[in-house]
Amino acid sequence: MERFPLKSSVSKMGTTYQSVYKKGTNTSNGRGAHTSTDDDMVDITPGPHRAADSSSTPTNHGTFQLYEHSGRNSNASANWDAVIFSGMQGDTDEIPGIGQYDDFHTIDWQRDIARDRMRHRYIVKKRQDSIWDLIKGAHDAWSGWVCVLLVGVCTGVVAGVIDIGASWMTDLKFGICPQAFWFNREQCCWSNDEITFDHGNCSEWMTWPQLFGESRDGPGAYIISYLFYIVWALLFAALSASLVRMFAPYACGSGIPEIKTILSGFIIRGYLGKWTLIIKVVGLILSVSSGLSLGKEGPMVHIASCLGNILSYLFPKYGRNEAKKREILSAAAAAGVSVAFGAPIGGVLFSLEEVSYYFPLKTLWRSFFCALIAAFILRSINPFGNEHSVLFFVEYNKPWIFFELIPFVGLGIIGGCIATIFIKANIYWCRYRKYSKLGQYPVTEVLVVTLVTAIIAYPNPYTRMNTSQLIYLLFNQCGISNSDPLCDYNRNFTDVNSAIEKAAAGPGVYQAIWLLLLALILKLVMTVFTFGIKVPCGLFIPSLALGAIAGRIVGIGVEQLAYNYPKIWLFSGECSTGDDCITPGLYAMVGAAAVLGGVTRMTVSLVVIMFELTGGVRYIVPLMAAAMASKWVGDALGRQGIYDAHIALNGYPFLDSKDEFQHTSLAADVMQPKRNETLAVITQDSMTVDDVETLLKETEHNGYPVVVSKESQYLVGFVLRRDLNLAIANARRTMEGIIGQSVVIFAGPVQPLPGPPSLPLNRILDMAPITVTDQTPMETVVDMFRKLGLRQTLVTHNGRLLGVITKKDVLRHVKQMDNEDPNSVLFN
Repeated sequence: MERFPLKSSVSKMGTTYQSVYKKGTNTSNGRGAHTSTDDDMVDITPGPHRAADSSSTPTNHGTFQLYEHSGRNSNASANWDAVIFSGMQGDTDEIPGIGQYDDFHTIDWQRDIARDRMRHRYIVKKRQDSIWDLIKGAHDAWSGWVCVLLVGVCTGVVAGVIDIGASWMTDLKFGICPQAFWFNREQCCWSNDEITFDHGNCSEWMTWPQLFGESRDGPGAYIISYLFYIVWALLFAALSASLVRMFAPYACGSGIPEIKTILSGFIIRGYLGKWTLIIKVVGLILSVSSGLSLGKEGPMVHIASCLGNILSYLFPKYGRNEAKKREILSAAAAAGVSVAFGAPIGGVLFSLEEVSYYFPLKTLWRSFFCALIAAFILRSINPFGNEHSVLFFVEYNKPWIFFELIPFVGLGIIGGCIATIFIKANIYWCRYRKYSKLGQYPVTEVLVVTLVTAIIAYPNPYTRMNTSQLIYLLFNQCGISNSDPLCDYNRNFTDVNSAIEKAAAGPGVYQAIWLLLLALILKLVMTVFTFGIKVPCGLFIPSLALGAIAGRIVGIGVEQLAYNYPKIWLFSGECSTGDDCITPGLYAMVGAAAVLGGVTRMTVSLVVIMFELTGGVRYIVPLMAAAMASKWVGDALGRQGIYDAHIALNGYPFLDSKDEFQHTSLAADVMQPKRNETLAVITQDSMTVDDVETLLKETEHNGYPVVVSKESQYLVGFVLRRDLNLAIANARRTMEGIIGQSVVIFAGPVQPLPGPPSLPLNRILDMAPITVTDQTPMETVVDMFRKLGLRQTLVTHNGRLLGVITKKDVLRHVKQMDNEDPNSVLFN
């Protein structure tokens, strides 16, 4: 690897960034003051690049300092070990905690990536010293791959446990297997040779009425089954909600809005911790089994991210560097979707399109590897006892007709409308929950929702069954073995191998359509109230179910049209042969993609997930048409997808790179303090320890600009509040003679002064803070915050410091300009 000359702060990789590097060395008045006002200006000229890509960010070389002054490492310019860098190598290891962040703060991407580059250069340089250093260098190189390998293996195992546990407990609501109670209904009937397998019941499987000596059918059996269904549902939901409330409040919900926020550089302590992981896994099995209108796919992303976070601490390169850790979390998110749907490529694209903020090529490869390993492990565990790692795998063999693009796009439009109704209703309800007394009784709310869901769901066979089974039924083709009313066509199956012929729909089909319409309305209403309650709950499966119901109904309509009018030009002669040319199951698949696309606003990853899920590669065009139509309709009717809407509702500090800033304000309009207020600053060599501690007590800023003097206000650098507190506490503990009257020196040589010894703090000073002038358009500033992942930028005028713009100021300004409440942004 090329070693950069230290005094250059121009990144030679990728895009050119010019910046002036004279701050640390150009001393004219003995106090480190600048001879030229231009020295304070940092001119940044980026070319087009992916947001905050590691190969094209301006390296904060200015943050390294060489001690070239007399008496302190005279040959420092040649000596790497003399490089002192904010919280990195060498002497600074004696200050524990430097480079870490507090809860609800934003990370500094630039600083963390520069720290990692610094660490990497140090390892490369040491490689030649000994065999041990060579081994350490090799370990550092492959630690990323080992970490994602472990994440993939653990995610696959946990997904297998969740799938097996959820399918067993779901069947527990209907009966038990007396020979082996740990078998679910399907496993219980495997050893059975009976021909009749009526709705999954065989003689080995005992329903609850049978255990009480009742017959399998009849009014008494129905009432007992109904009661058991409700009691088990309430028990599972109460357990799940209580566990979440007592042990891990962060384990509720799907977790994807928070994962998006964390990946954009926000710190939420405990959100990806071990307790959250354990309770999320157990609570997810319980809440899916309770029959609530929710899925386990979204929470799988949260679970995988928890595993990624925990395992990253085995590798200090990732555990101690928040920006690097996010590379592992992006790969973990891909593994989560991979095991949720058995779709490894879809998982990688989901991580890229939907959740990740910073996604360099290296992370793409690691995500691919992580998703592959996770899918392989889940396939080895084989939780569903078939050769597929997902519950609703189907294969179609009929090509689609060109005319069918019209109903497919129609389904996209329907999907976009259903999704918009759902998002608006759910956000309204969640806002009501947040600001009313309802939010104080989370367990009661879960129990009420579960009770209502169970009472409403049981009478309708399509809402009673597990949602994944319903989706499988809707995606499936009608064949000889199907006994469901959906397949009640007037067909005469004489030859098993002959093609399925077109036929008129029997009364069973029309009855099923009415029941499905009822199921659509009930599921839509119940999902509005369910998504956001305090149990682990995902949104993918309910969305797929809503779309699949709508799609199947449309599919049956088009099929009957083709049966009654096979010769019309629409079907271009394809349906006049007598074979069944329309596949209603395909419409269900397209409808499912349309609603899920409308709810989440996914496009590319959605199409890939759907064809990996169903094995229908030849149906990519219908899926693409529906996904695009759904996204356009959704965007026209409402700006945000469900995850972005929940991010805004919770006030997370998320700067979406997809949004455009279209206002004409300037940096001077947004910076703090305003023109007539005073700015809290620290001088480079004239304040005592007492002065600094008083400033820290009286103000709550997260960082302070360091200037030459209060009068000149020429900028020297920027120092973080946390680092100041740690450094002063550490100095009082370890250095002799440091008292309140000791002068704090940030820049320039440490001169022996009369009185107590001075405290040098140049090691924690960032000497290359990103600066803009007061006339910089806010459009440019917002772009810098998005693409460089900044925490703050300093505003100057003719080289003199005027103010600071933080990420919070930017977010508040954006909200204000969009006529929203600027105080809804959550920040410490």
